[in-house]
Amino acid sequence: LHYFNNRLNTSEWSNGTVTTRKEYYFNNWMTLLSQLPLLLFTLLNSVLYQWISEKMRIAGSLVFILLLFILTAVLVKIPMEEDRFFSVIMATIWLINSFGAVLQGSLFGLVGLFPQRYSTVFMSGQGLAGTFAALAMIFTIASETESAALGYFITPCVGTLVTLFSYMLLPKLVNAVEDSVKSSNPNKGEEEGVKQAFITLLSENTSSPQKSSILQVFKKIWLMAFCVTFVFTVTLSVFPAVTVDVKTVYGGKWERYFIPVVCFLFFNVMDFIGRSVTLVSKWPSKDSRLFPVLVVCRVIFVPLLMMCNVQERHYMPVLFSNDVMFAAIMVCFSVSSGYFVCLSMTYAPQLVEPKDGETAGALMTFFLALGLSLGAALSFPLRFLV
Repeated sequence: LHYFNNRLNTSEWSNGTVTTRKEYYFNNWMTLLSQLPLLLFTLLNSVLYQWISEKMRIAGSLVFILLLFILTAVLVKIPMEEDRFFSVIMATIWLINSFGAVLQGSLFGLVGLFPQRYSTVFMSGQGLAGTFAALAMIFTIASETESAALGYFITPCVGTLVTLFSYMLLPKLVNAVEDSVKSSNPNKGEEEGVKQAFITLLSENTSSPQKSSILQVFKKIWLMAFCVTFVFTVTLSVFPAVTVDVKTVYGGKWERYFIPVVCFLFFNVMDFIGRSVTLVSKWPSKDSRLFPVLVVCRVIFVPLLMMCNVQERHYMPVLFSNDVMFAAIMVCFSVSSGYFVCLSMTYAPQLVEPKDGETAGALMTFFLALGLSLGAALSFPLRFLV
């Protein structure tokens, strides 16, 4: 954000006074153009995934995402008029999130074919990715150089390239896995099933049983779909639109690092921990009526965070001006978000037959995106009400 704000440069000095230039509302447009394509293309993927091959969706999305990240990195070194730069970046954000939605939906669909613990690890990996992004933000602020921004955008280029190569190498493992299945102990239960599922995914000529319709699958997973939607609606309604404007009561250098550390780094680390906890503890169970009740109870975090030291404010009083209180609320807010999202996403494929696991995963990805979009939309009026 610091890099983009500097490139757009909304104010300038003239004859000893500050002249306000064009306001681009970069944060608002970035949020909107991130969530809309995520929702639209996740829905499209959940409907069309049966007609477009998994390899085309995953490999194709990775290639286009890589090209778009390369373009973003190159723009760091290219002078450009502000309006044109803003338009190019907004288009890039839209396209990256569009291909990202297809990629995410496809991967969730594949993971839905495997046992629950694989879905949990997959969800934890997403949380860890956010932690890396937060650390990159902090390092960029610390360096205060253009090369830091370049390095920030080169990092996802490298990560995407490694992911693409890894995916292309997966078919090479078919023979090794087949040999392992033949030589394995048939009493190993889940391990045997995983190997067979892995071969099924990678084999070109494997016939699959008739899958249920999308509506039939939805009727079985609707409660988990509601839970993941509600969790992300609550989370995105205040993070980062409200939390990013919380001010520290201390000055000095800590003021520059307060939001990157307490808001972004804390959230992503605690969210990762919340997701990872589900590897050892899954409470409440998928059949428990307490599960959706606890999910709905997370709405209490909305007024709590709004009553932290958010500046500028209009209507609500400040009840938690201390940095420690804000950090404590953020920890509980983040851990619960990661925990309930991960449980919702891993429970859903268990509620359907194995042949419908991919459909359930694709549908859950759509409702995840729906929650993100609803939360982003609610963030505007909630920020105004502070």
